[in-house]
Amino acid sequence: MPAGNRLRSVVVLAAVAALAFVALKLLPSGTSSRASEPPGAGAPATVLQRPERGPALVHVAGAVRRPGVYRVAGDARVRDAVRRAGGARSGADLEAVNLAARVTDGEQVVVPSRAPRPAAAGGSQTGPAAPVSLGSASAEELDSLDGIGPVTAEKIVEWRTRNGGVGSVDELEQVPGIGPKTIESLRGQLTP
Repeated sequence: MPAGNRLRSVVVLAAVAALAFVALKLLPSGTSSRASEPPGAGAPATVLQRPERGPALVHVAGAVRRPGVYRVAGDARVRDAVRRAGGARSGADLEAVNLAARVTDGEQVVVPSRAPRPAAAGGSQTGPAAPVSLGSASAEELDSLDGIGPVTAEKIVEWRTRNGGVGSVDELEQVPGIGPKTIESLRGQLTP
């Protein structure tokens, strides 16, 4: 093949390839045309927002006027849940509760009572003078008993609230950390 024909063939072949390339770019294919666009060029901007929190159910217990389960806004604070329960009773220890904390769905908010005032000077008691009511004693009152510390006192109050009260001293065996020996030592210090 002469050199002139070979050059002409190469030029024609290059022109056909260029036309095919242009045709493929311009003609719509089965794929999206967005593939050749820079990221975000055709899509509307997405604004990231914090998801809306729906209402929360909160169990408010302890030294409030109307203990119970209340529906509050998803962004509510402990203060709002206590207000829904009628507010704190006199004698409530609101200093022991973080009223600014956000509530979460299913949470229990316990407003404790203030600790009883110490007995008058002169007596050296190791425990309370009269038996403590297991059904209504605050964690502080239970903590004053021989054999009960602050952690166990809180466990008793939580168990009592969760189970709707206490029918007998023997039911304390169901509280984690309390065994038969502890129950026997508490019998004279507690009433149901």
